[in-house]
Amino acid sequence: MNKANKNDIFQLLGPPSTRSQFDNDLWIYIERKASTSIIRNLGRKKLITNNVLILEINNKGMLTKKTLLTKNDIENYEFTKAITTDDISKKNFISSLLGSVRQKINDPLGKKRKTISER
Repeated sequence: MNKANKNDIFQLLGPPSTRSQFDNDLWIYIERKASTSIIRNLGRKKLITNNVLILEINNKGMLTKKTLLTKNDIENYEFTKAITTDDISKKNFISSLLGSVRQKINDPLGKKRKTISER
């Protein structure tokens, strides 16, 4: 490693399918080939190739790590069953609820809104 840089990779493989930036740059190349299946499968495509190349590039632009995941690796990969909670929508719901409660406290009969809209 540490012999190839971003320019070399870009010249050899072209632009990545996607990029991710955490501690280092991650360039992800996806190769996917499918064939049209026979009529009895109702036009579904058969997956021939499904490769993912992950390149990790340090802050100096040098390649530090490469990982190739093939079709078999991806099929055997176990994904977590955990579900991420959506705290933002909960906060938005709570703030809108508190806002409507505040409005009812400030104007319990709704007269202020009517007088403003009647003007």
